[in-house]
Amino acid sequence: MASLGLAFTAAVAAVLVPTHRSDAPVVTAPKATPSAAPAGSSPAPASSNNSIVEPFVTVGPNGEHPLSITVESGISVGRLALQGRKDGNAQIDPQTGAKQVGANMIDLGGLSYQGKATIIGQPLKPVRIELPQTVILYSPSGAEAELSDFRTDLSGVAMLDASGQLQFNFGATISSKNGQGGDFRGRIPIRVEYY
Repeated sequence: MASLGLAFTAAVAAVLVPTHRSDAPVVTAPKATPSAAPAGSSPAPASSNNSIVEPFVTVGPNGEHPLSITVESGISVGRLALQGRKDGNAQIDPQTGAKQVGANMIDLGGLSYQGKATIIGQPLKPVRIELPQTVILYSPSGAEAELSDFRTDLSGVAMLDASGQLQFNFGATISSKNGQGGDFRGRIPIRVEYY
Protein backbone atom coordinates (compact mmCIF):
# COMPACT_ATOMS: atom_id res chain seq x y z
CA MET A 1 0.00 0.00 0.00
CA ALA A 2 1.44 3.38 -0.98
CA SER A 3 1.74 6.13 1.56
CA LEU A 4 1.56 9.83 0.80
CA GLY A 5 4.77 11.65 1.69
CA LEU A 6 5.37 15.34 2.22
CA ALA A 7 3.77 17.64 -0.33
CA PHE A 8 5.89 20.28 -1.99
CA THR A 9 5.45 23.16 -4.37
CA ALA A 10 7.96 25.09 -6.40
CA ALA A 11 7.85 28.37 -8.27
CA VAL A 12 11.06 29.43 -9.94
CA ALA A 13 11.90 32.82 -11.38
CA ALA A 14 14.50 33.17 -14.10
CA VAL A 15 17.25 35.78 -14.15
CA LEU A 16 19.59 36.78 -16.97
CA VAL A 17 23.33 36.62 -16.31
CA PRO A 18 25.73 38.73 -18.38
CA THR A 19 28.18 37.24 -20.83
CA HIS A 20 31.81 38.23 -20.60
CA ARG A 21 32.28 38.90 -24.30
CA SER A 22 32.97 42.51 -25.20
CA ASP A 23 31.07 42.13 -28.48
CA ALA A 24 27.92 40.86 -26.79
CA PRO A 25 26.64 43.47 -24.35
CA VAL A 26 23.89 42.16 -22.13
CA VAL A 27 21.64 43.77 -19.54
CA THR A 28 21.54 41.99 -16.19
CA ALA A 29 18.11 41.39 -14.70
CA PRO A 30 17.50 42.18 -11.04
CA LYS A 31 17.05 39.41 -8.50
CA ALA A 32 13.65 37.78 -8.22
CA THR A 33 11.53 38.67 -5.22
CA PRO A 34 10.92 36.01 -2.55
CA SER A 35 7.38 35.53 -3.86
CA ALA A 36 8.89 34.48 -7.22
CA ALA A 37 7.37 37.41 -9.09
CA PRO A 38 8.64 37.58 -12.66
CA ALA A 39 11.96 39.35 -13.09
CA GLY A 40 13.62 40.62 -16.22
CA SER A 41 15.03 43.57 -18.03
CA SER A 42 14.30 45.36 -21.24
CA PRO A 43 14.76 48.78 -22.75
CA ALA A 44 10.97 48.93 -23.19
CA PRO A 45 8.53 50.08 -20.47
CA ALA A 46 7.31 47.57 -17.91
CA SER A 47 4.33 45.54 -18.96
CA SER A 48 1.17 44.98 -16.97
CA ASN A 49 2.58 41.68 -15.63
CA ASN A 50 4.87 43.60 -13.25
CA SER A 51 8.16 42.75 -14.99
CA ILE A 52 11.07 44.71 -13.58
CA VAL A 53 12.86 46.95 -16.07
CA GLU A 54 16.51 48.01 -16.27
CA PRO A 55 16.47 51.46 -17.92
CA PHE A 56 20.18 51.73 -18.76
CA VAL A 57 21.51 50.01 -21.86
CA THR A 58 24.82 50.69 -23.61
CA VAL A 59 25.29 50.74 -27.38
CA GLY A 60 27.22 47.76 -28.70
CA PRO A 61 30.31 47.89 -30.92
CA ASN A 62 29.79 48.73 -34.60
CA GLY A 63 26.36 50.17 -33.80
CA GLU A 64 24.87 46.78 -32.89
CA HIS A 65 21.73 46.77 -30.82
CA PRO A 66 22.54 45.37 -27.36
CA LEU A 67 20.80 42.23 -26.23
CA SER A 68 18.21 42.45 -23.47
CA ILE A 69 15.74 39.98 -22.08
CA THR A 70 12.39 40.20 -20.34
CA VAL A 71 11.42 37.15 -18.33
CA GLU A 72 7.65 37.15 -18.41
CA SER A 73 7.15 34.17 -16.13
CA GLY A 74 9.21 31.59 -14.30
CA ILE A 75 8.48 27.88 -14.07
CA SER A 76 5.77 26.67 -11.69
CA VAL A 77 5.10 23.00 -10.96
CA GLY A 78 2.01 23.52 -8.81
CA ARG A 79 1.60 21.04 -5.95
CA LEU A 80 3.19 17.60 -5.92
CA ALA A 81 3.57 14.88 -3.31
CA LEU A 82 6.03 12.08 -2.79
CA GLN A 83 4.57 8.61 -2.71
CA GLY A 84 6.46 6.90 0.10
CA ARG A 85 10.07 7.59 1.08
CA LYS A 86 11.73 7.38 -2.34
CA ASP A 87 12.51 10.51 -4.33
CA GLY A 88 10.43 11.36 -7.37
CA ASN A 89 10.30 13.86 -10.21
CA ALA A 90 8.00 15.72 -12.56
CA GLN A 91 8.51 17.53 -15.86
CA ILE A 92 7.15 20.79 -17.22
CA ASP A 93 6.83 20.73 -21.00
CA PRO A 94 8.35 23.87 -22.59
CA GLN A 95 5.74 24.03 -25.37
CA THR A 96 2.51 23.41 -23.51
CA GLY A 97 3.39 23.96 -19.84
CA ALA A 98 1.81 20.58 -19.09
CA LYS A 99 3.03 18.75 -16.00
CA GLN A 100 3.97 15.07 -16.26
CA VAL A 101 4.73 13.25 -13.02
CA GLY A 102 7.29 10.45 -12.85
CA ALA A 103 7.62 7.47 -10.55
CA ASN A 104 7.03 8.06 -6.82
CA MET A 105 5.32 11.41 -7.42
CA ILE A 106 1.64 12.37 -7.23
CA ASP A 107 0.08 15.44 -8.84
CA LEU A 108 -2.02 17.36 -6.27
CA GLY A 109 -3.09 20.00 -8.78
CA GLY A 110 -2.35 23.68 -8.56
CA LEU A 111 -1.24 25.99 -11.32
CA SER A 112 1.72 24.75 -13.37
CA TYR A 113 3.26 26.50 -16.35
CA GLN A 114 6.46 26.83 -18.35
CA GLY A 115 8.81 29.81 -18.22
CA LYS A 116 8.43 32.50 -20.89
CA ALA A 117 10.98 35.08 -22.06
CA THR A 118 11.50 37.64 -24.82
CA ILE A 119 14.91 38.64 -26.19
CA ILE A 120 15.38 42.00 -27.93
CA GLY A 121 18.42 42.90 -30.02
CA GLN A 122 19.79 43.27 -33.55
CA PRO A 123 17.21 42.23 -36.18
CA LEU A 124 17.87 38.94 -37.99
CA LYS A 125 20.88 38.03 -35.82
CA PRO A 126 21.30 34.50 -34.43
CA VAL A 127 21.62 34.22 -30.65
CA ARG A 128 22.82 31.55 -28.27
CA ILE A 129 20.61 30.85 -25.25
CA GLU A 130 22.29 28.90 -22.45
CA LEU A 131 20.26 27.38 -19.64
CA PRO A 132 22.05 25.77 -16.68
CA GLN A 133 22.68 22.04 -16.20
CA THR A 134 21.04 22.07 -12.76
CA VAL A 135 19.60 24.55 -10.27
CA ILE A 136 19.13 23.80 -6.58
CA LEU A 137 15.86 25.04 -5.07
CA TYR A 138 15.49 25.74 -1.36
CA SER A 139 12.56 25.78 1.04
CA PRO A 140 12.41 28.12 4.06
CA SER A 141 13.22 25.12 6.29
CA GLY A 142 16.42 24.36 4.34
CA ALA A 143 15.13 21.36 2.34
CA GLU A 144 16.35 21.09 -1.25
CA ALA A 145 14.94 20.07 -4.62
CA GLU A 146 16.65 20.13 -8.00
CA LEU A 147 15.75 21.44 -11.45
CA SER A 148 17.54 19.78 -14.36
CA ASP A 149 17.08 18.83 -18.01
CA PHE A 150 16.26 22.39 -19.07
CA ARG A 151 14.88 22.71 -22.58
CA THR A 152 13.23 25.33 -24.76
CA ASP A 153 10.53 25.19 -27.41
CA LEU A 154 12.99 26.49 -30.03
CA SER A 155 14.15 24.26 -32.86
CA GLY A 156 17.32 24.80 -34.80
CA VAL A 157 19.25 28.05 -34.54
CA ALA A 158 17.58 30.74 -32.43
CA MET A 159 17.32 33.95 -34.47
CA LEU A 160 15.83 37.36 -33.78
CA ASP A 161 13.06 38.30 -36.20
CA ALA A 162 12.93 41.36 -38.48
CA SER A 163 11.83 43.53 -35.54
CA GLY A 164 14.73 42.27 -33.40
CA GLN A 165 12.67 40.05 -31.08
CA LEU A 166 12.56 36.39 -30.15
CA GLN A 167 10.05 34.87 -27.75
CA PHE A 168 10.64 31.44 -26.30
CA ASN A 169 9.38 29.12 -23.58
CA PHE A 170 11.45 26.87 -21.32
CA GLY A 171 10.72 23.88 -19.13
CA ALA A 172 12.64 21.53 -16.84
CA THR A 173 12.46 18.47 -14.62
CA ILE A 174 12.06 18.93 -10.87
CA SER A 175 13.35 16.20 -8.57
CA SER A 176 12.99 15.82 -4.82
CA LYS A 177 16.12 15.29 -2.72
CA ASN A 178 16.32 13.08 0.37
CA GLY A 179 12.55 12.63 0.42
CA GLN A 180 12.03 16.15 1.73
CA GLY A 181 9.07 18.41 1.00
CA GLY A 182 8.53 22.14 1.24
CA ASP A 183 7.72 25.30 -0.67
CA PHE A 184 10.77 25.55 -2.93
CA ARG A 185 12.09 28.69 -4.62
CA GLY A 186 15.12 29.48 -6.73
CA ARG A 187 16.53 31.36 -9.70
CA ILE A 188 17.43 30.06 -13.15
CA PRO A 189 20.41 31.86 -14.68
CA ILE A 190 19.90 32.39 -18.43
CA ARG A 191 22.83 33.47 -20.60
CA VAL A 192 22.11 35.06 -23.98
CA GLU A 193 24.67 36.25 -26.54
CA TYR A 194 25.03 36.84 -30.26
CA TYR A 195 26.66 34.13 -32.35
